[in-house]
Amino acid sequence: MRWGQDGEIRVVTDPAAFALLTWRAGWVFALRSAQLWTEPAGAATALADMAAEKQRAFADGAFAAGRAAMEGTRPDLVVAAALSPARRRVASNYRRMTRLR
Repeated sequence: MRWGQDGEIRVVTDPAAFALLTWRAGWVFALRSAQLWTEPAGAATALADMAAEKQRAFADGAFAAGRAAMEGTRPDLVVAAALSPARRRVASNYRRMTRLR
């Protein structure tokens, strides 16, 4: 299906995936905030690394979405392509930060 074909615009149909992404992102944010609070000496470097990580995920998602849209992919899959880098990064951070040491 191509974008706008038959006037049909689909949305991503898996709200559980969005809920999981936002829940994990919240936990990662809380855990990283606590980590920065306990280690203020390295906070500036850590914050810069976190900002760069988000910029990379956003740029990768933007390029993936653009590529998918130019290929005529369904809109719901364009959204999935846009969110994929952020989902992978958040999932990785969540696993790393909640792992028992």
